[in-house]
Amino acid sequence: MTLFDVYPLNNITITKALGSYVWDDKGTQYLDIYGGHAVISIGHTNPHWVKRIEEQLHNIAFYSNSVIIPIQQQLAAKLGKVSGKEDYRLFLVNSGAEANENALKLASFHTGRKKIVAFEKAFHGRTSLAVAVTDNPKIVAPVNETDNVTFLPLNDEAALQNYFQEHGKETAAVIIEGIQGVGGINVAGESFLQLIRSLCNDYGAVYIADSVQCGYGRSGKFFSHDFGGVNADIYTMAKGMGNGFPVGGMLIAPHIQPKHGMLGTTFGGNHLACAAALAVLEVIEQDSLMKMAEENGTYLINSLKEIEGIQNVRGRGLMIGFDVTEELQDLRKILLNKQHIFTGEAKPNVIRLLPAMNISREQIETFLNTLKETIAEINNTKPVEA
Repeated sequence: MTLFDVYPLNNITITKALGSYVWDDKGTQYLDIYGGHAVISIGHTNPHWVKRIEEQLHNIAFYSNSVIIPIQQQLAAKLGKVSGKEDYRLFLVNSGAEANENALKLASFHTGRKKIVAFEKAFHGRTSLAVAVTDNPKIVAPVNETDNVTFLPLNDEAALQNYFQEHGKETAAVIIEGIQGVGGINVAGESFLQLIRSLCNDYGAVYIADSVQCGYGRSGKFFSHDFGGVNADIYTMAKGMGNGFPVGGMLIAPHIQPKHGMLGTTFGGNHLACAAALAVLEVIEQDSLMKMAEENGTYLINSLKEIEGIQNVRGRGLMIGFDVTEELQDLRKILLNKQHIFTGEAKPNVIRLLPAMNISREQIETFLNTLKETIAEINNTKPVEA
């Protein structure tokens, strides 16, 4: 048997990791400025995280949600405290797509409606409803196609107002990433988030804040949507929530009432997942990682803006993107294969930076210096035009 080949792979086998470094099977060390799609929030194999999981594993790893699981309530209490959303309820799942899938379903249950507003360049997952609100036709199968989803331009307030004037009473939800990740680090404006809140209030729709990649402190606030100064009805989470252990969740506002059977999950909220998620919150809180992400992110953004050859630096905290010129189109590959630095990309010409929130200033300096050197080398090897 072979693997179902759906991912283009770098020819690298990672066998060891610690903090913001990983090592391949040949012993080569890499600086990780990407964190495996923003998953590594508190550093690879963080000692407290490892200890939490080990201790839980010796007690019980799993039982289904047919019994009381106290560590779920412990996680809910800590999550409410760290996020500032203590009056919300928590529903636990296994992934970001699953969180968004259930959020959209819950919004439809709550409103009795079908129509959804999403935004151009959005990515919300690959499952049925999640992929239907993802703006990438290549990954939408025929069975996922629906007329119930409308894609509007991000930050276009007039387009959003016009839509609600025509379809507001039929609309179940607006789903939006506070900062688009796969779409290229596009930041939702504060006034735009405020308008979503206002229109959802006026028309009885549900505001779903997709925080799968841009949440969990990465932006400098727990949810990047918090920059808008308003609360969403549902926040979805995953990626950095477990620091590599598969876990996801939804924070649900108190006015949305649960009913037995409306949502369900076998593995969601299992003992090991909750232990991993608790460890992440404990490290975020104890080590002031949101403040660290804000300070180091500001430094990194300002430093990047001074580097010749990169353009349109954007983002918040340690969720950063910038464009590269056609001459630098191989920059990311060179950084990886020659300089041994992991970064991310977004089509067509965006480099994404999503390091662990506790990356050191020294490691950031190493990245910046290597970036400058690599750009200079590329420019020096360009053929001279006649």
